[in-house]
Amino acid sequence: MKLSVFTVATPDLTPEELVQAAKEAGLHGVEWRFKEVPEAVAGEQPSFWGNNLCSIDPSLPEPEMLKFKQATEDQGLEVVSVTPYLNEMKLDETEHAFHAARLLGASMIRIGVAPYNKTLSYPDLYDKTVNYLKEAERLAKQYGVKGVVETHHGTIAPSAGLAHRLVSHCDPDHIGVLLDPGNMVHEGFEHYRMGMQLLGPYLAHVHIKNARFVQEGSREDGTAKWRSEWAPLREGVIDFASFVEDLKSVGYDGYLGIEDFSAQYDSRELLKQFGQFMRERM
Repeated sequence: MKLSVFTVATPDLTPEELVQAAKEAGLHGVEWRFKEVPEAVAGEQPSFWGNNLCSIDPSLPEPEMLKFKQATEDQGLEVVSVTPYLNEMKLDETEHAFHAARLLGASMIRIGVAPYNKTLSYPDLYDKTVNYLKEAERLAKQYGVKGVVETHHGTIAPSAGLAHRLVSHCDPDHIGVLLDPGNMVHEGFEHYRMGMQLLGPYLAHVHIKNARFVQEGSREDGTAKWRSEWAPLREGVIDFASFVEDLKSVGYDGYLGIEDFSAQYDSRELLKQFGQFMRERM
């Protein structure tokens, strides 16, 4: 297994600073955040989803995009992924991301999946997402880049089982699953090894972050009220030694990508700590 960083987690580093820090931390690849930074937040302090300095603006001309590829490869790193936010499942935006990924030499992009907030029925959202995934599969074949569905709370794919139900309509050579155990603390927990065994050839990528539950008082009926929150890798509920053993048991040899939102460390130290933490368990 190899180590990468999804640059949403390093918002205070420029792309040039990021690839240097990743190389120094012993990482092997970069997952580039593919999202514009709105002008309204450009002057704010760097943040994960706001003024993220380590993002590729999808509107950049190709020569400007290629600078990200060059900067990555100059440090001996691989462009693992172009990672957009496609939950509206627009095919034109999806194709643009596939095109950018091929341009940069990335092996995958994150594709969309319908959000779930109790306002629309799951069966309708399921059908809509499957239709989208079949079109995404066509694009994946065309561009030679795999599309991956992420296990993510607040969507109709919060677990390995529900993600598998979606992607099982597609060829695993072109459509796969990004398994994110940290997201599955918030919603969608299943035994990790069982989920990996179910996914089989669809298991395409893994994100690494941790989370925990915190009690925040009581409800009116006197029952305990809990909320989930992000946690440092060593302090959340996931046993990553066991998780890595589960990955080994199914023969996974792909990337483990850091996506830590705990803000325990600055970005450079985060990458160093991540590299050390995972190598102790690999």
